[in-house]
Amino acid sequence: MSLRDHGLTPRLKPLGTRRSATLSVLDIGTSKVVCIVAELKPVPAGEALRGRTHLARVIGIGHQRSAGIKGGAVVDLEAAETAIRQAIHAAERMARVEVQSVIVNLTGGRLGSTHLDASVDVNAGMVCATDIGRVLDAASAHTLRPGRAVLHALPTGFSLDGQRNVVEPTGMIGNELGVDLHVVTGEQAAARNLMLAVERSQLGIETVVATPYASGLSALVDDEADMGTVVLDLGGGTTSVGVFSGGHVVHVDAIAVGGHHVTMDVARGLTTRVSAAERIKTLHGSCISSPSDERDMIAVPQVDDEDDREVANHVPKAHLVRIIRPRIEEILELVRDRLHTAGFAAQAGRRVVLTGGAAQLAGLPEVARRVLGGQIRIGRPLGIKGLPEAARGPAFSAAVGLLVYPQVAHLEHFEPKGQSFFAARRERTYIGRMGRWLLDSF
Repeated sequence: MSLRDHGLTPRLKPLGTRRSATLSVLDIGTSKVVCIVAELKPVPAGEALRGRTHLARVIGIGHQRSAGIKGGAVVDLEAAETAIRQAIHAAERMARVEVQSVIVNLTGGRLGSTHLDASVDVNAGMVCATDIGRVLDAASAHTLRPGRAVLHALPTGFSLDGQRNVVEPTGMIGNELGVDLHVVTGEQAAARNLMLAVERSQLGIETVVATPYASGLSALVDDEADMGTVVLDLGGGTTSVGVFSGGHVVHVDAIAVGGHHVTMDVARGLTTRVSAAERIKTLHGSCISSPSDERDMIAVPQVDDEDDREVANHVPKAHLVRIIRPRIEEILELVRDRLHTAGFAAQAGRRVVLTGGAAQLAGLPEVARRVLGGQIRIGRPLGIKGLPEAARGPAFSAAVGLLVYPQVAHLEHFEPKGQSFFAARRERTYIGRMGRWLLDSF
């Protein structure tokens, strides 16, 4: 079974460099659901961020506390559908448009990477578009293990007669053309259940994007994607990892531990309600201690204190730090070990960009610098206008990245959902190729 048979949605139509468009995206996480409606207008190459062709301006945004989602996967279909509907309706009212279809991200479902390669003989001694298509088709013919769904298939480099790192082989002379293909996959059941929750809200799905890829598209600046950068998206129920190098995403991974686990540790350690623990973590939480922590006291509501009229317990802030820090260190150590196992520890030692809601925890960059090494910074959504002040933090990086994805969708090679034999034959004819070019260009 080839990659085409593992797809979920048709290939997203690339956004023409001279076309304006109105897009709707849906970021479904464990802690929140965000819907953004934005207008994308083409801008000159010198005025846009690298890799982008359009400037996005938000005309509608809605966000809602997530429900029915655990570890990035749907566990209660009806509750998830309700949260999605509420976020969509809020964005529609603000934008004064009706959302018909959305681009969705996938965080759960055990995201993973597979690297494939293939080579073909160059027919006429000079590489042409047909040769590139044949080698990409040969790489796409590889099989994946059952139960996996293809989210992305990105060529990360070509080779010509053994010469690697060829960026654009078209027109070059050689006898054998090779390609390296990075395939990002997730669990098929988790992806389909997420899509079902969206479709039950009477919405079409344009495509499904891996969350760490979207966060990297949104938060990376200048030459970070070329130099080698790890994007660490710390969500509520999942921490996902994207490694960027040579201008491409070269590795994706995820672990089912996130900010909600920190909240649960605080609730257990302080013997309070989960809602109170979340508030305490947000207002007073930190990963590093200070000399005043033993003197600073925090009011902790009791579990049975429903009306908050009883006198709350008071604990020193140092006790809260001692609860939070071990869990944060555990998450970062798990990420470090995963990167080491995958062979990308060197990238982690250069630069790490932290995104996601849990990245706002005080002291996290300092702890990440000690555990992961290298330069650490907080990533925020870039190159977008109209975002409210509350949505300009790292928690909204993935949502904004979904708006960037159509601008780089042309980098994807194949149609994840296999097309029919007759449609494939039509596209190999001159008329079929012309029709395909017209559809992609206008």
